[in-house]
Amino acid sequence: MAGNLLGLRVAPVPTWRVEEARPTAVQRRRCARILTMPQAAPAITRPPAEVVRQTPVSQAPNGICYAVAGQVTIPESDLDRMVAAVPNSAAAALQRKAYYFVPLTVNQGDETVIADRYDVALSDNAVCHRNLDLGDSQCVFISTRLMDDKFSVAFEFYINVGHAVVERAGVSQDFADLAWKQVEAGARGETSLDAWESRKLATAPGPDAEKYKNEYFAASFADAISIYLLSLFIDVDYYDLRERDYPLLAPAQMAERLRKVAELFPANPGFEFAIYYKRRT
Repeated sequence: MAGNLLGLRVAPVPTWRVEEARPTAVQRRRCARILTMPQAAPAITRPPAEVVRQTPVSQAPNGICYAVAGQVTIPESDLDRMVAAVPNSAAAALQRKAYYFVPLTVNQGDETVIADRYDVALSDNAVCHRNLDLGDSQCVFISTRLMDDKFSVAFEFYINVGHAVVERAGVSQDFADLAWKQVEAGARGETSLDAWESRKLATAPGPDAEKYKNEYFAASFADAISIYLLSLFIDVDYYDLRERDYPLLAPAQMAERLRKVAELFPANPGFEFAIYYKRRT
């Protein structure tokens, strides 16, 4: 079944370069720690290079490369569909990337290691995801056991995809024109803390207003792509994305942005995009 946005609901070892993106408020919330019973033996940790070397990689019909390593509790069929939901036109921007769904990606000093299962002793130093460059390719390790439900894991994956698409392909002028028209009309709220903060700076007097405007376009476009992809995979209640740090963009304006993204990145066969509004009772 295709997802929708609902209510608004839109149903030697190689040298690695670490890229750690600033987490959004949604990412911080989704990465809540999971409390489990103490374990008899500690989890086994391995360097990312070893995980890459020992883990077979699959390729989805859209061309995205991905793999599962360790004790991941989300069914593999859900992960397969999660990756396949990315439209072909968006997936084209993800060449030389591979996504690894792992239990925990852990900081150990200046190094990153991958745990083979969830371990409460490692969870405090675990991160939602880590991008690691090897040569001219990039491997993205997503910690599935910090979130442990397919909604949160999918959103973490799609947030990374959204930013990667913007990084590789840039911001659509049509989307930028729409978003700025909404800003000038006084649209309430935004889609992430980054978009909220850069919008405030872009609309304030100052010599750097244009710089912040471009940052706002990049953040809001990546956000819209991420939410659109999530809605292709699973039914989404838009208000589940609310955060304490900023007001959420009004549903009518969010719907306009998502429809624009759907025009730019049409859904693959087997997936569809639709918006439904809840009736007030």
